Amino acid sequence: MKEVKPAIGGQAVIEGVMMRGPKSTAIAVRKDNGEIVLKKDENHSISERYKFLKLPILRGVVSLIEMMIIGIQTLSYSATMAGYEEEETLTTKDIAIALASAVLFAVVLFVILPTVAVKFISANINTPFLLSLAEGFLRIAIFVAYVAVISLMKDIRRVFEYHGAEHKVVHCYEHGEDLTPENAKKYSTVHPRCGTSFIMIVMIVSILLFSILGWPGIIARIVSRILLLPVVAGISYELIQLAGRSSSPFLKILNTPGMWLQKLTTREPDDSQLEVAIAALKAVID
Repeated sequence: MKEVKPAIGGQAVIEGVMMRGPKSTAIAVRKDNGEIVLKKDENHSISERYKFLKLPILRGVVSLIEMMIIGIQTLSYSATMAGYEEEETLTTKDIAIALASAVLFAVVLFVILPTVAVKFISANINTPFLLSLAEGFLRIAIFVAYVAVISLMKDIRRVFEYHGAEHKVVHCYEHGEDLTPENAKKYSTVHPRCGTSFIMIVMIVSILLFSILGWPGIIARIVSRILLLPVVAGISYELIQLAGRSSSPFLKILNTPGMWLQKLTTREPDDSQLEVAIAALKAVID
């Protein structure tokens, strides 16, 4: 019987990679002098204290919030280790402000802007479902354009290369091969459990869910979409987890747009970047 390996998730950071396993999280960063520094912490989830948070849908919301917090912390750490920032300890207040700012930016760009703009570009559409469909496609177009624009930035391209390294190394691990740059480089830079695919599934699920609500006034639309974001995220989390381990044709089709989009959010890494991703992964599977 084929061994079932624990699922490993990750995130590209500044000159490094974060890997999260069932019990621990590790971040590996390459410093200016070429040294790889490694930081490892045990995982502590609020769902361990409150077991009901492990229920389907709820666990997706909890996981998303915790990963956003960890993402902010790891980005700050990697920027310090890579020499982009001076060492600074993030307080709870700092994390809360950064988290709130990120959520506000996403709500304005991907919720408020599409729902306001769709009425102007779809003046001849009166069917609520078609209006919701147009809103959803506009949201996807804004997101793809946003990713395409930031991918032109040199520093972001470096992060996308580490993103590709993360995926290649996880593929290598899941196929049971020795974790070496030579083995990892032959694998794809796209992965079915990627956060990029998760965001795309969120947008697809939101089209279906919001279409049920009809097409109320502008304020009601914005409020309803914000209030339902946790539900959309929870459903999308369950789908992305299933897509990562299922051969269902439906799930593969659902995940296909996200896999295509990963062609923008990942780049081919070099051996030194693969070495960093391998260091982070080895730390969490020890």
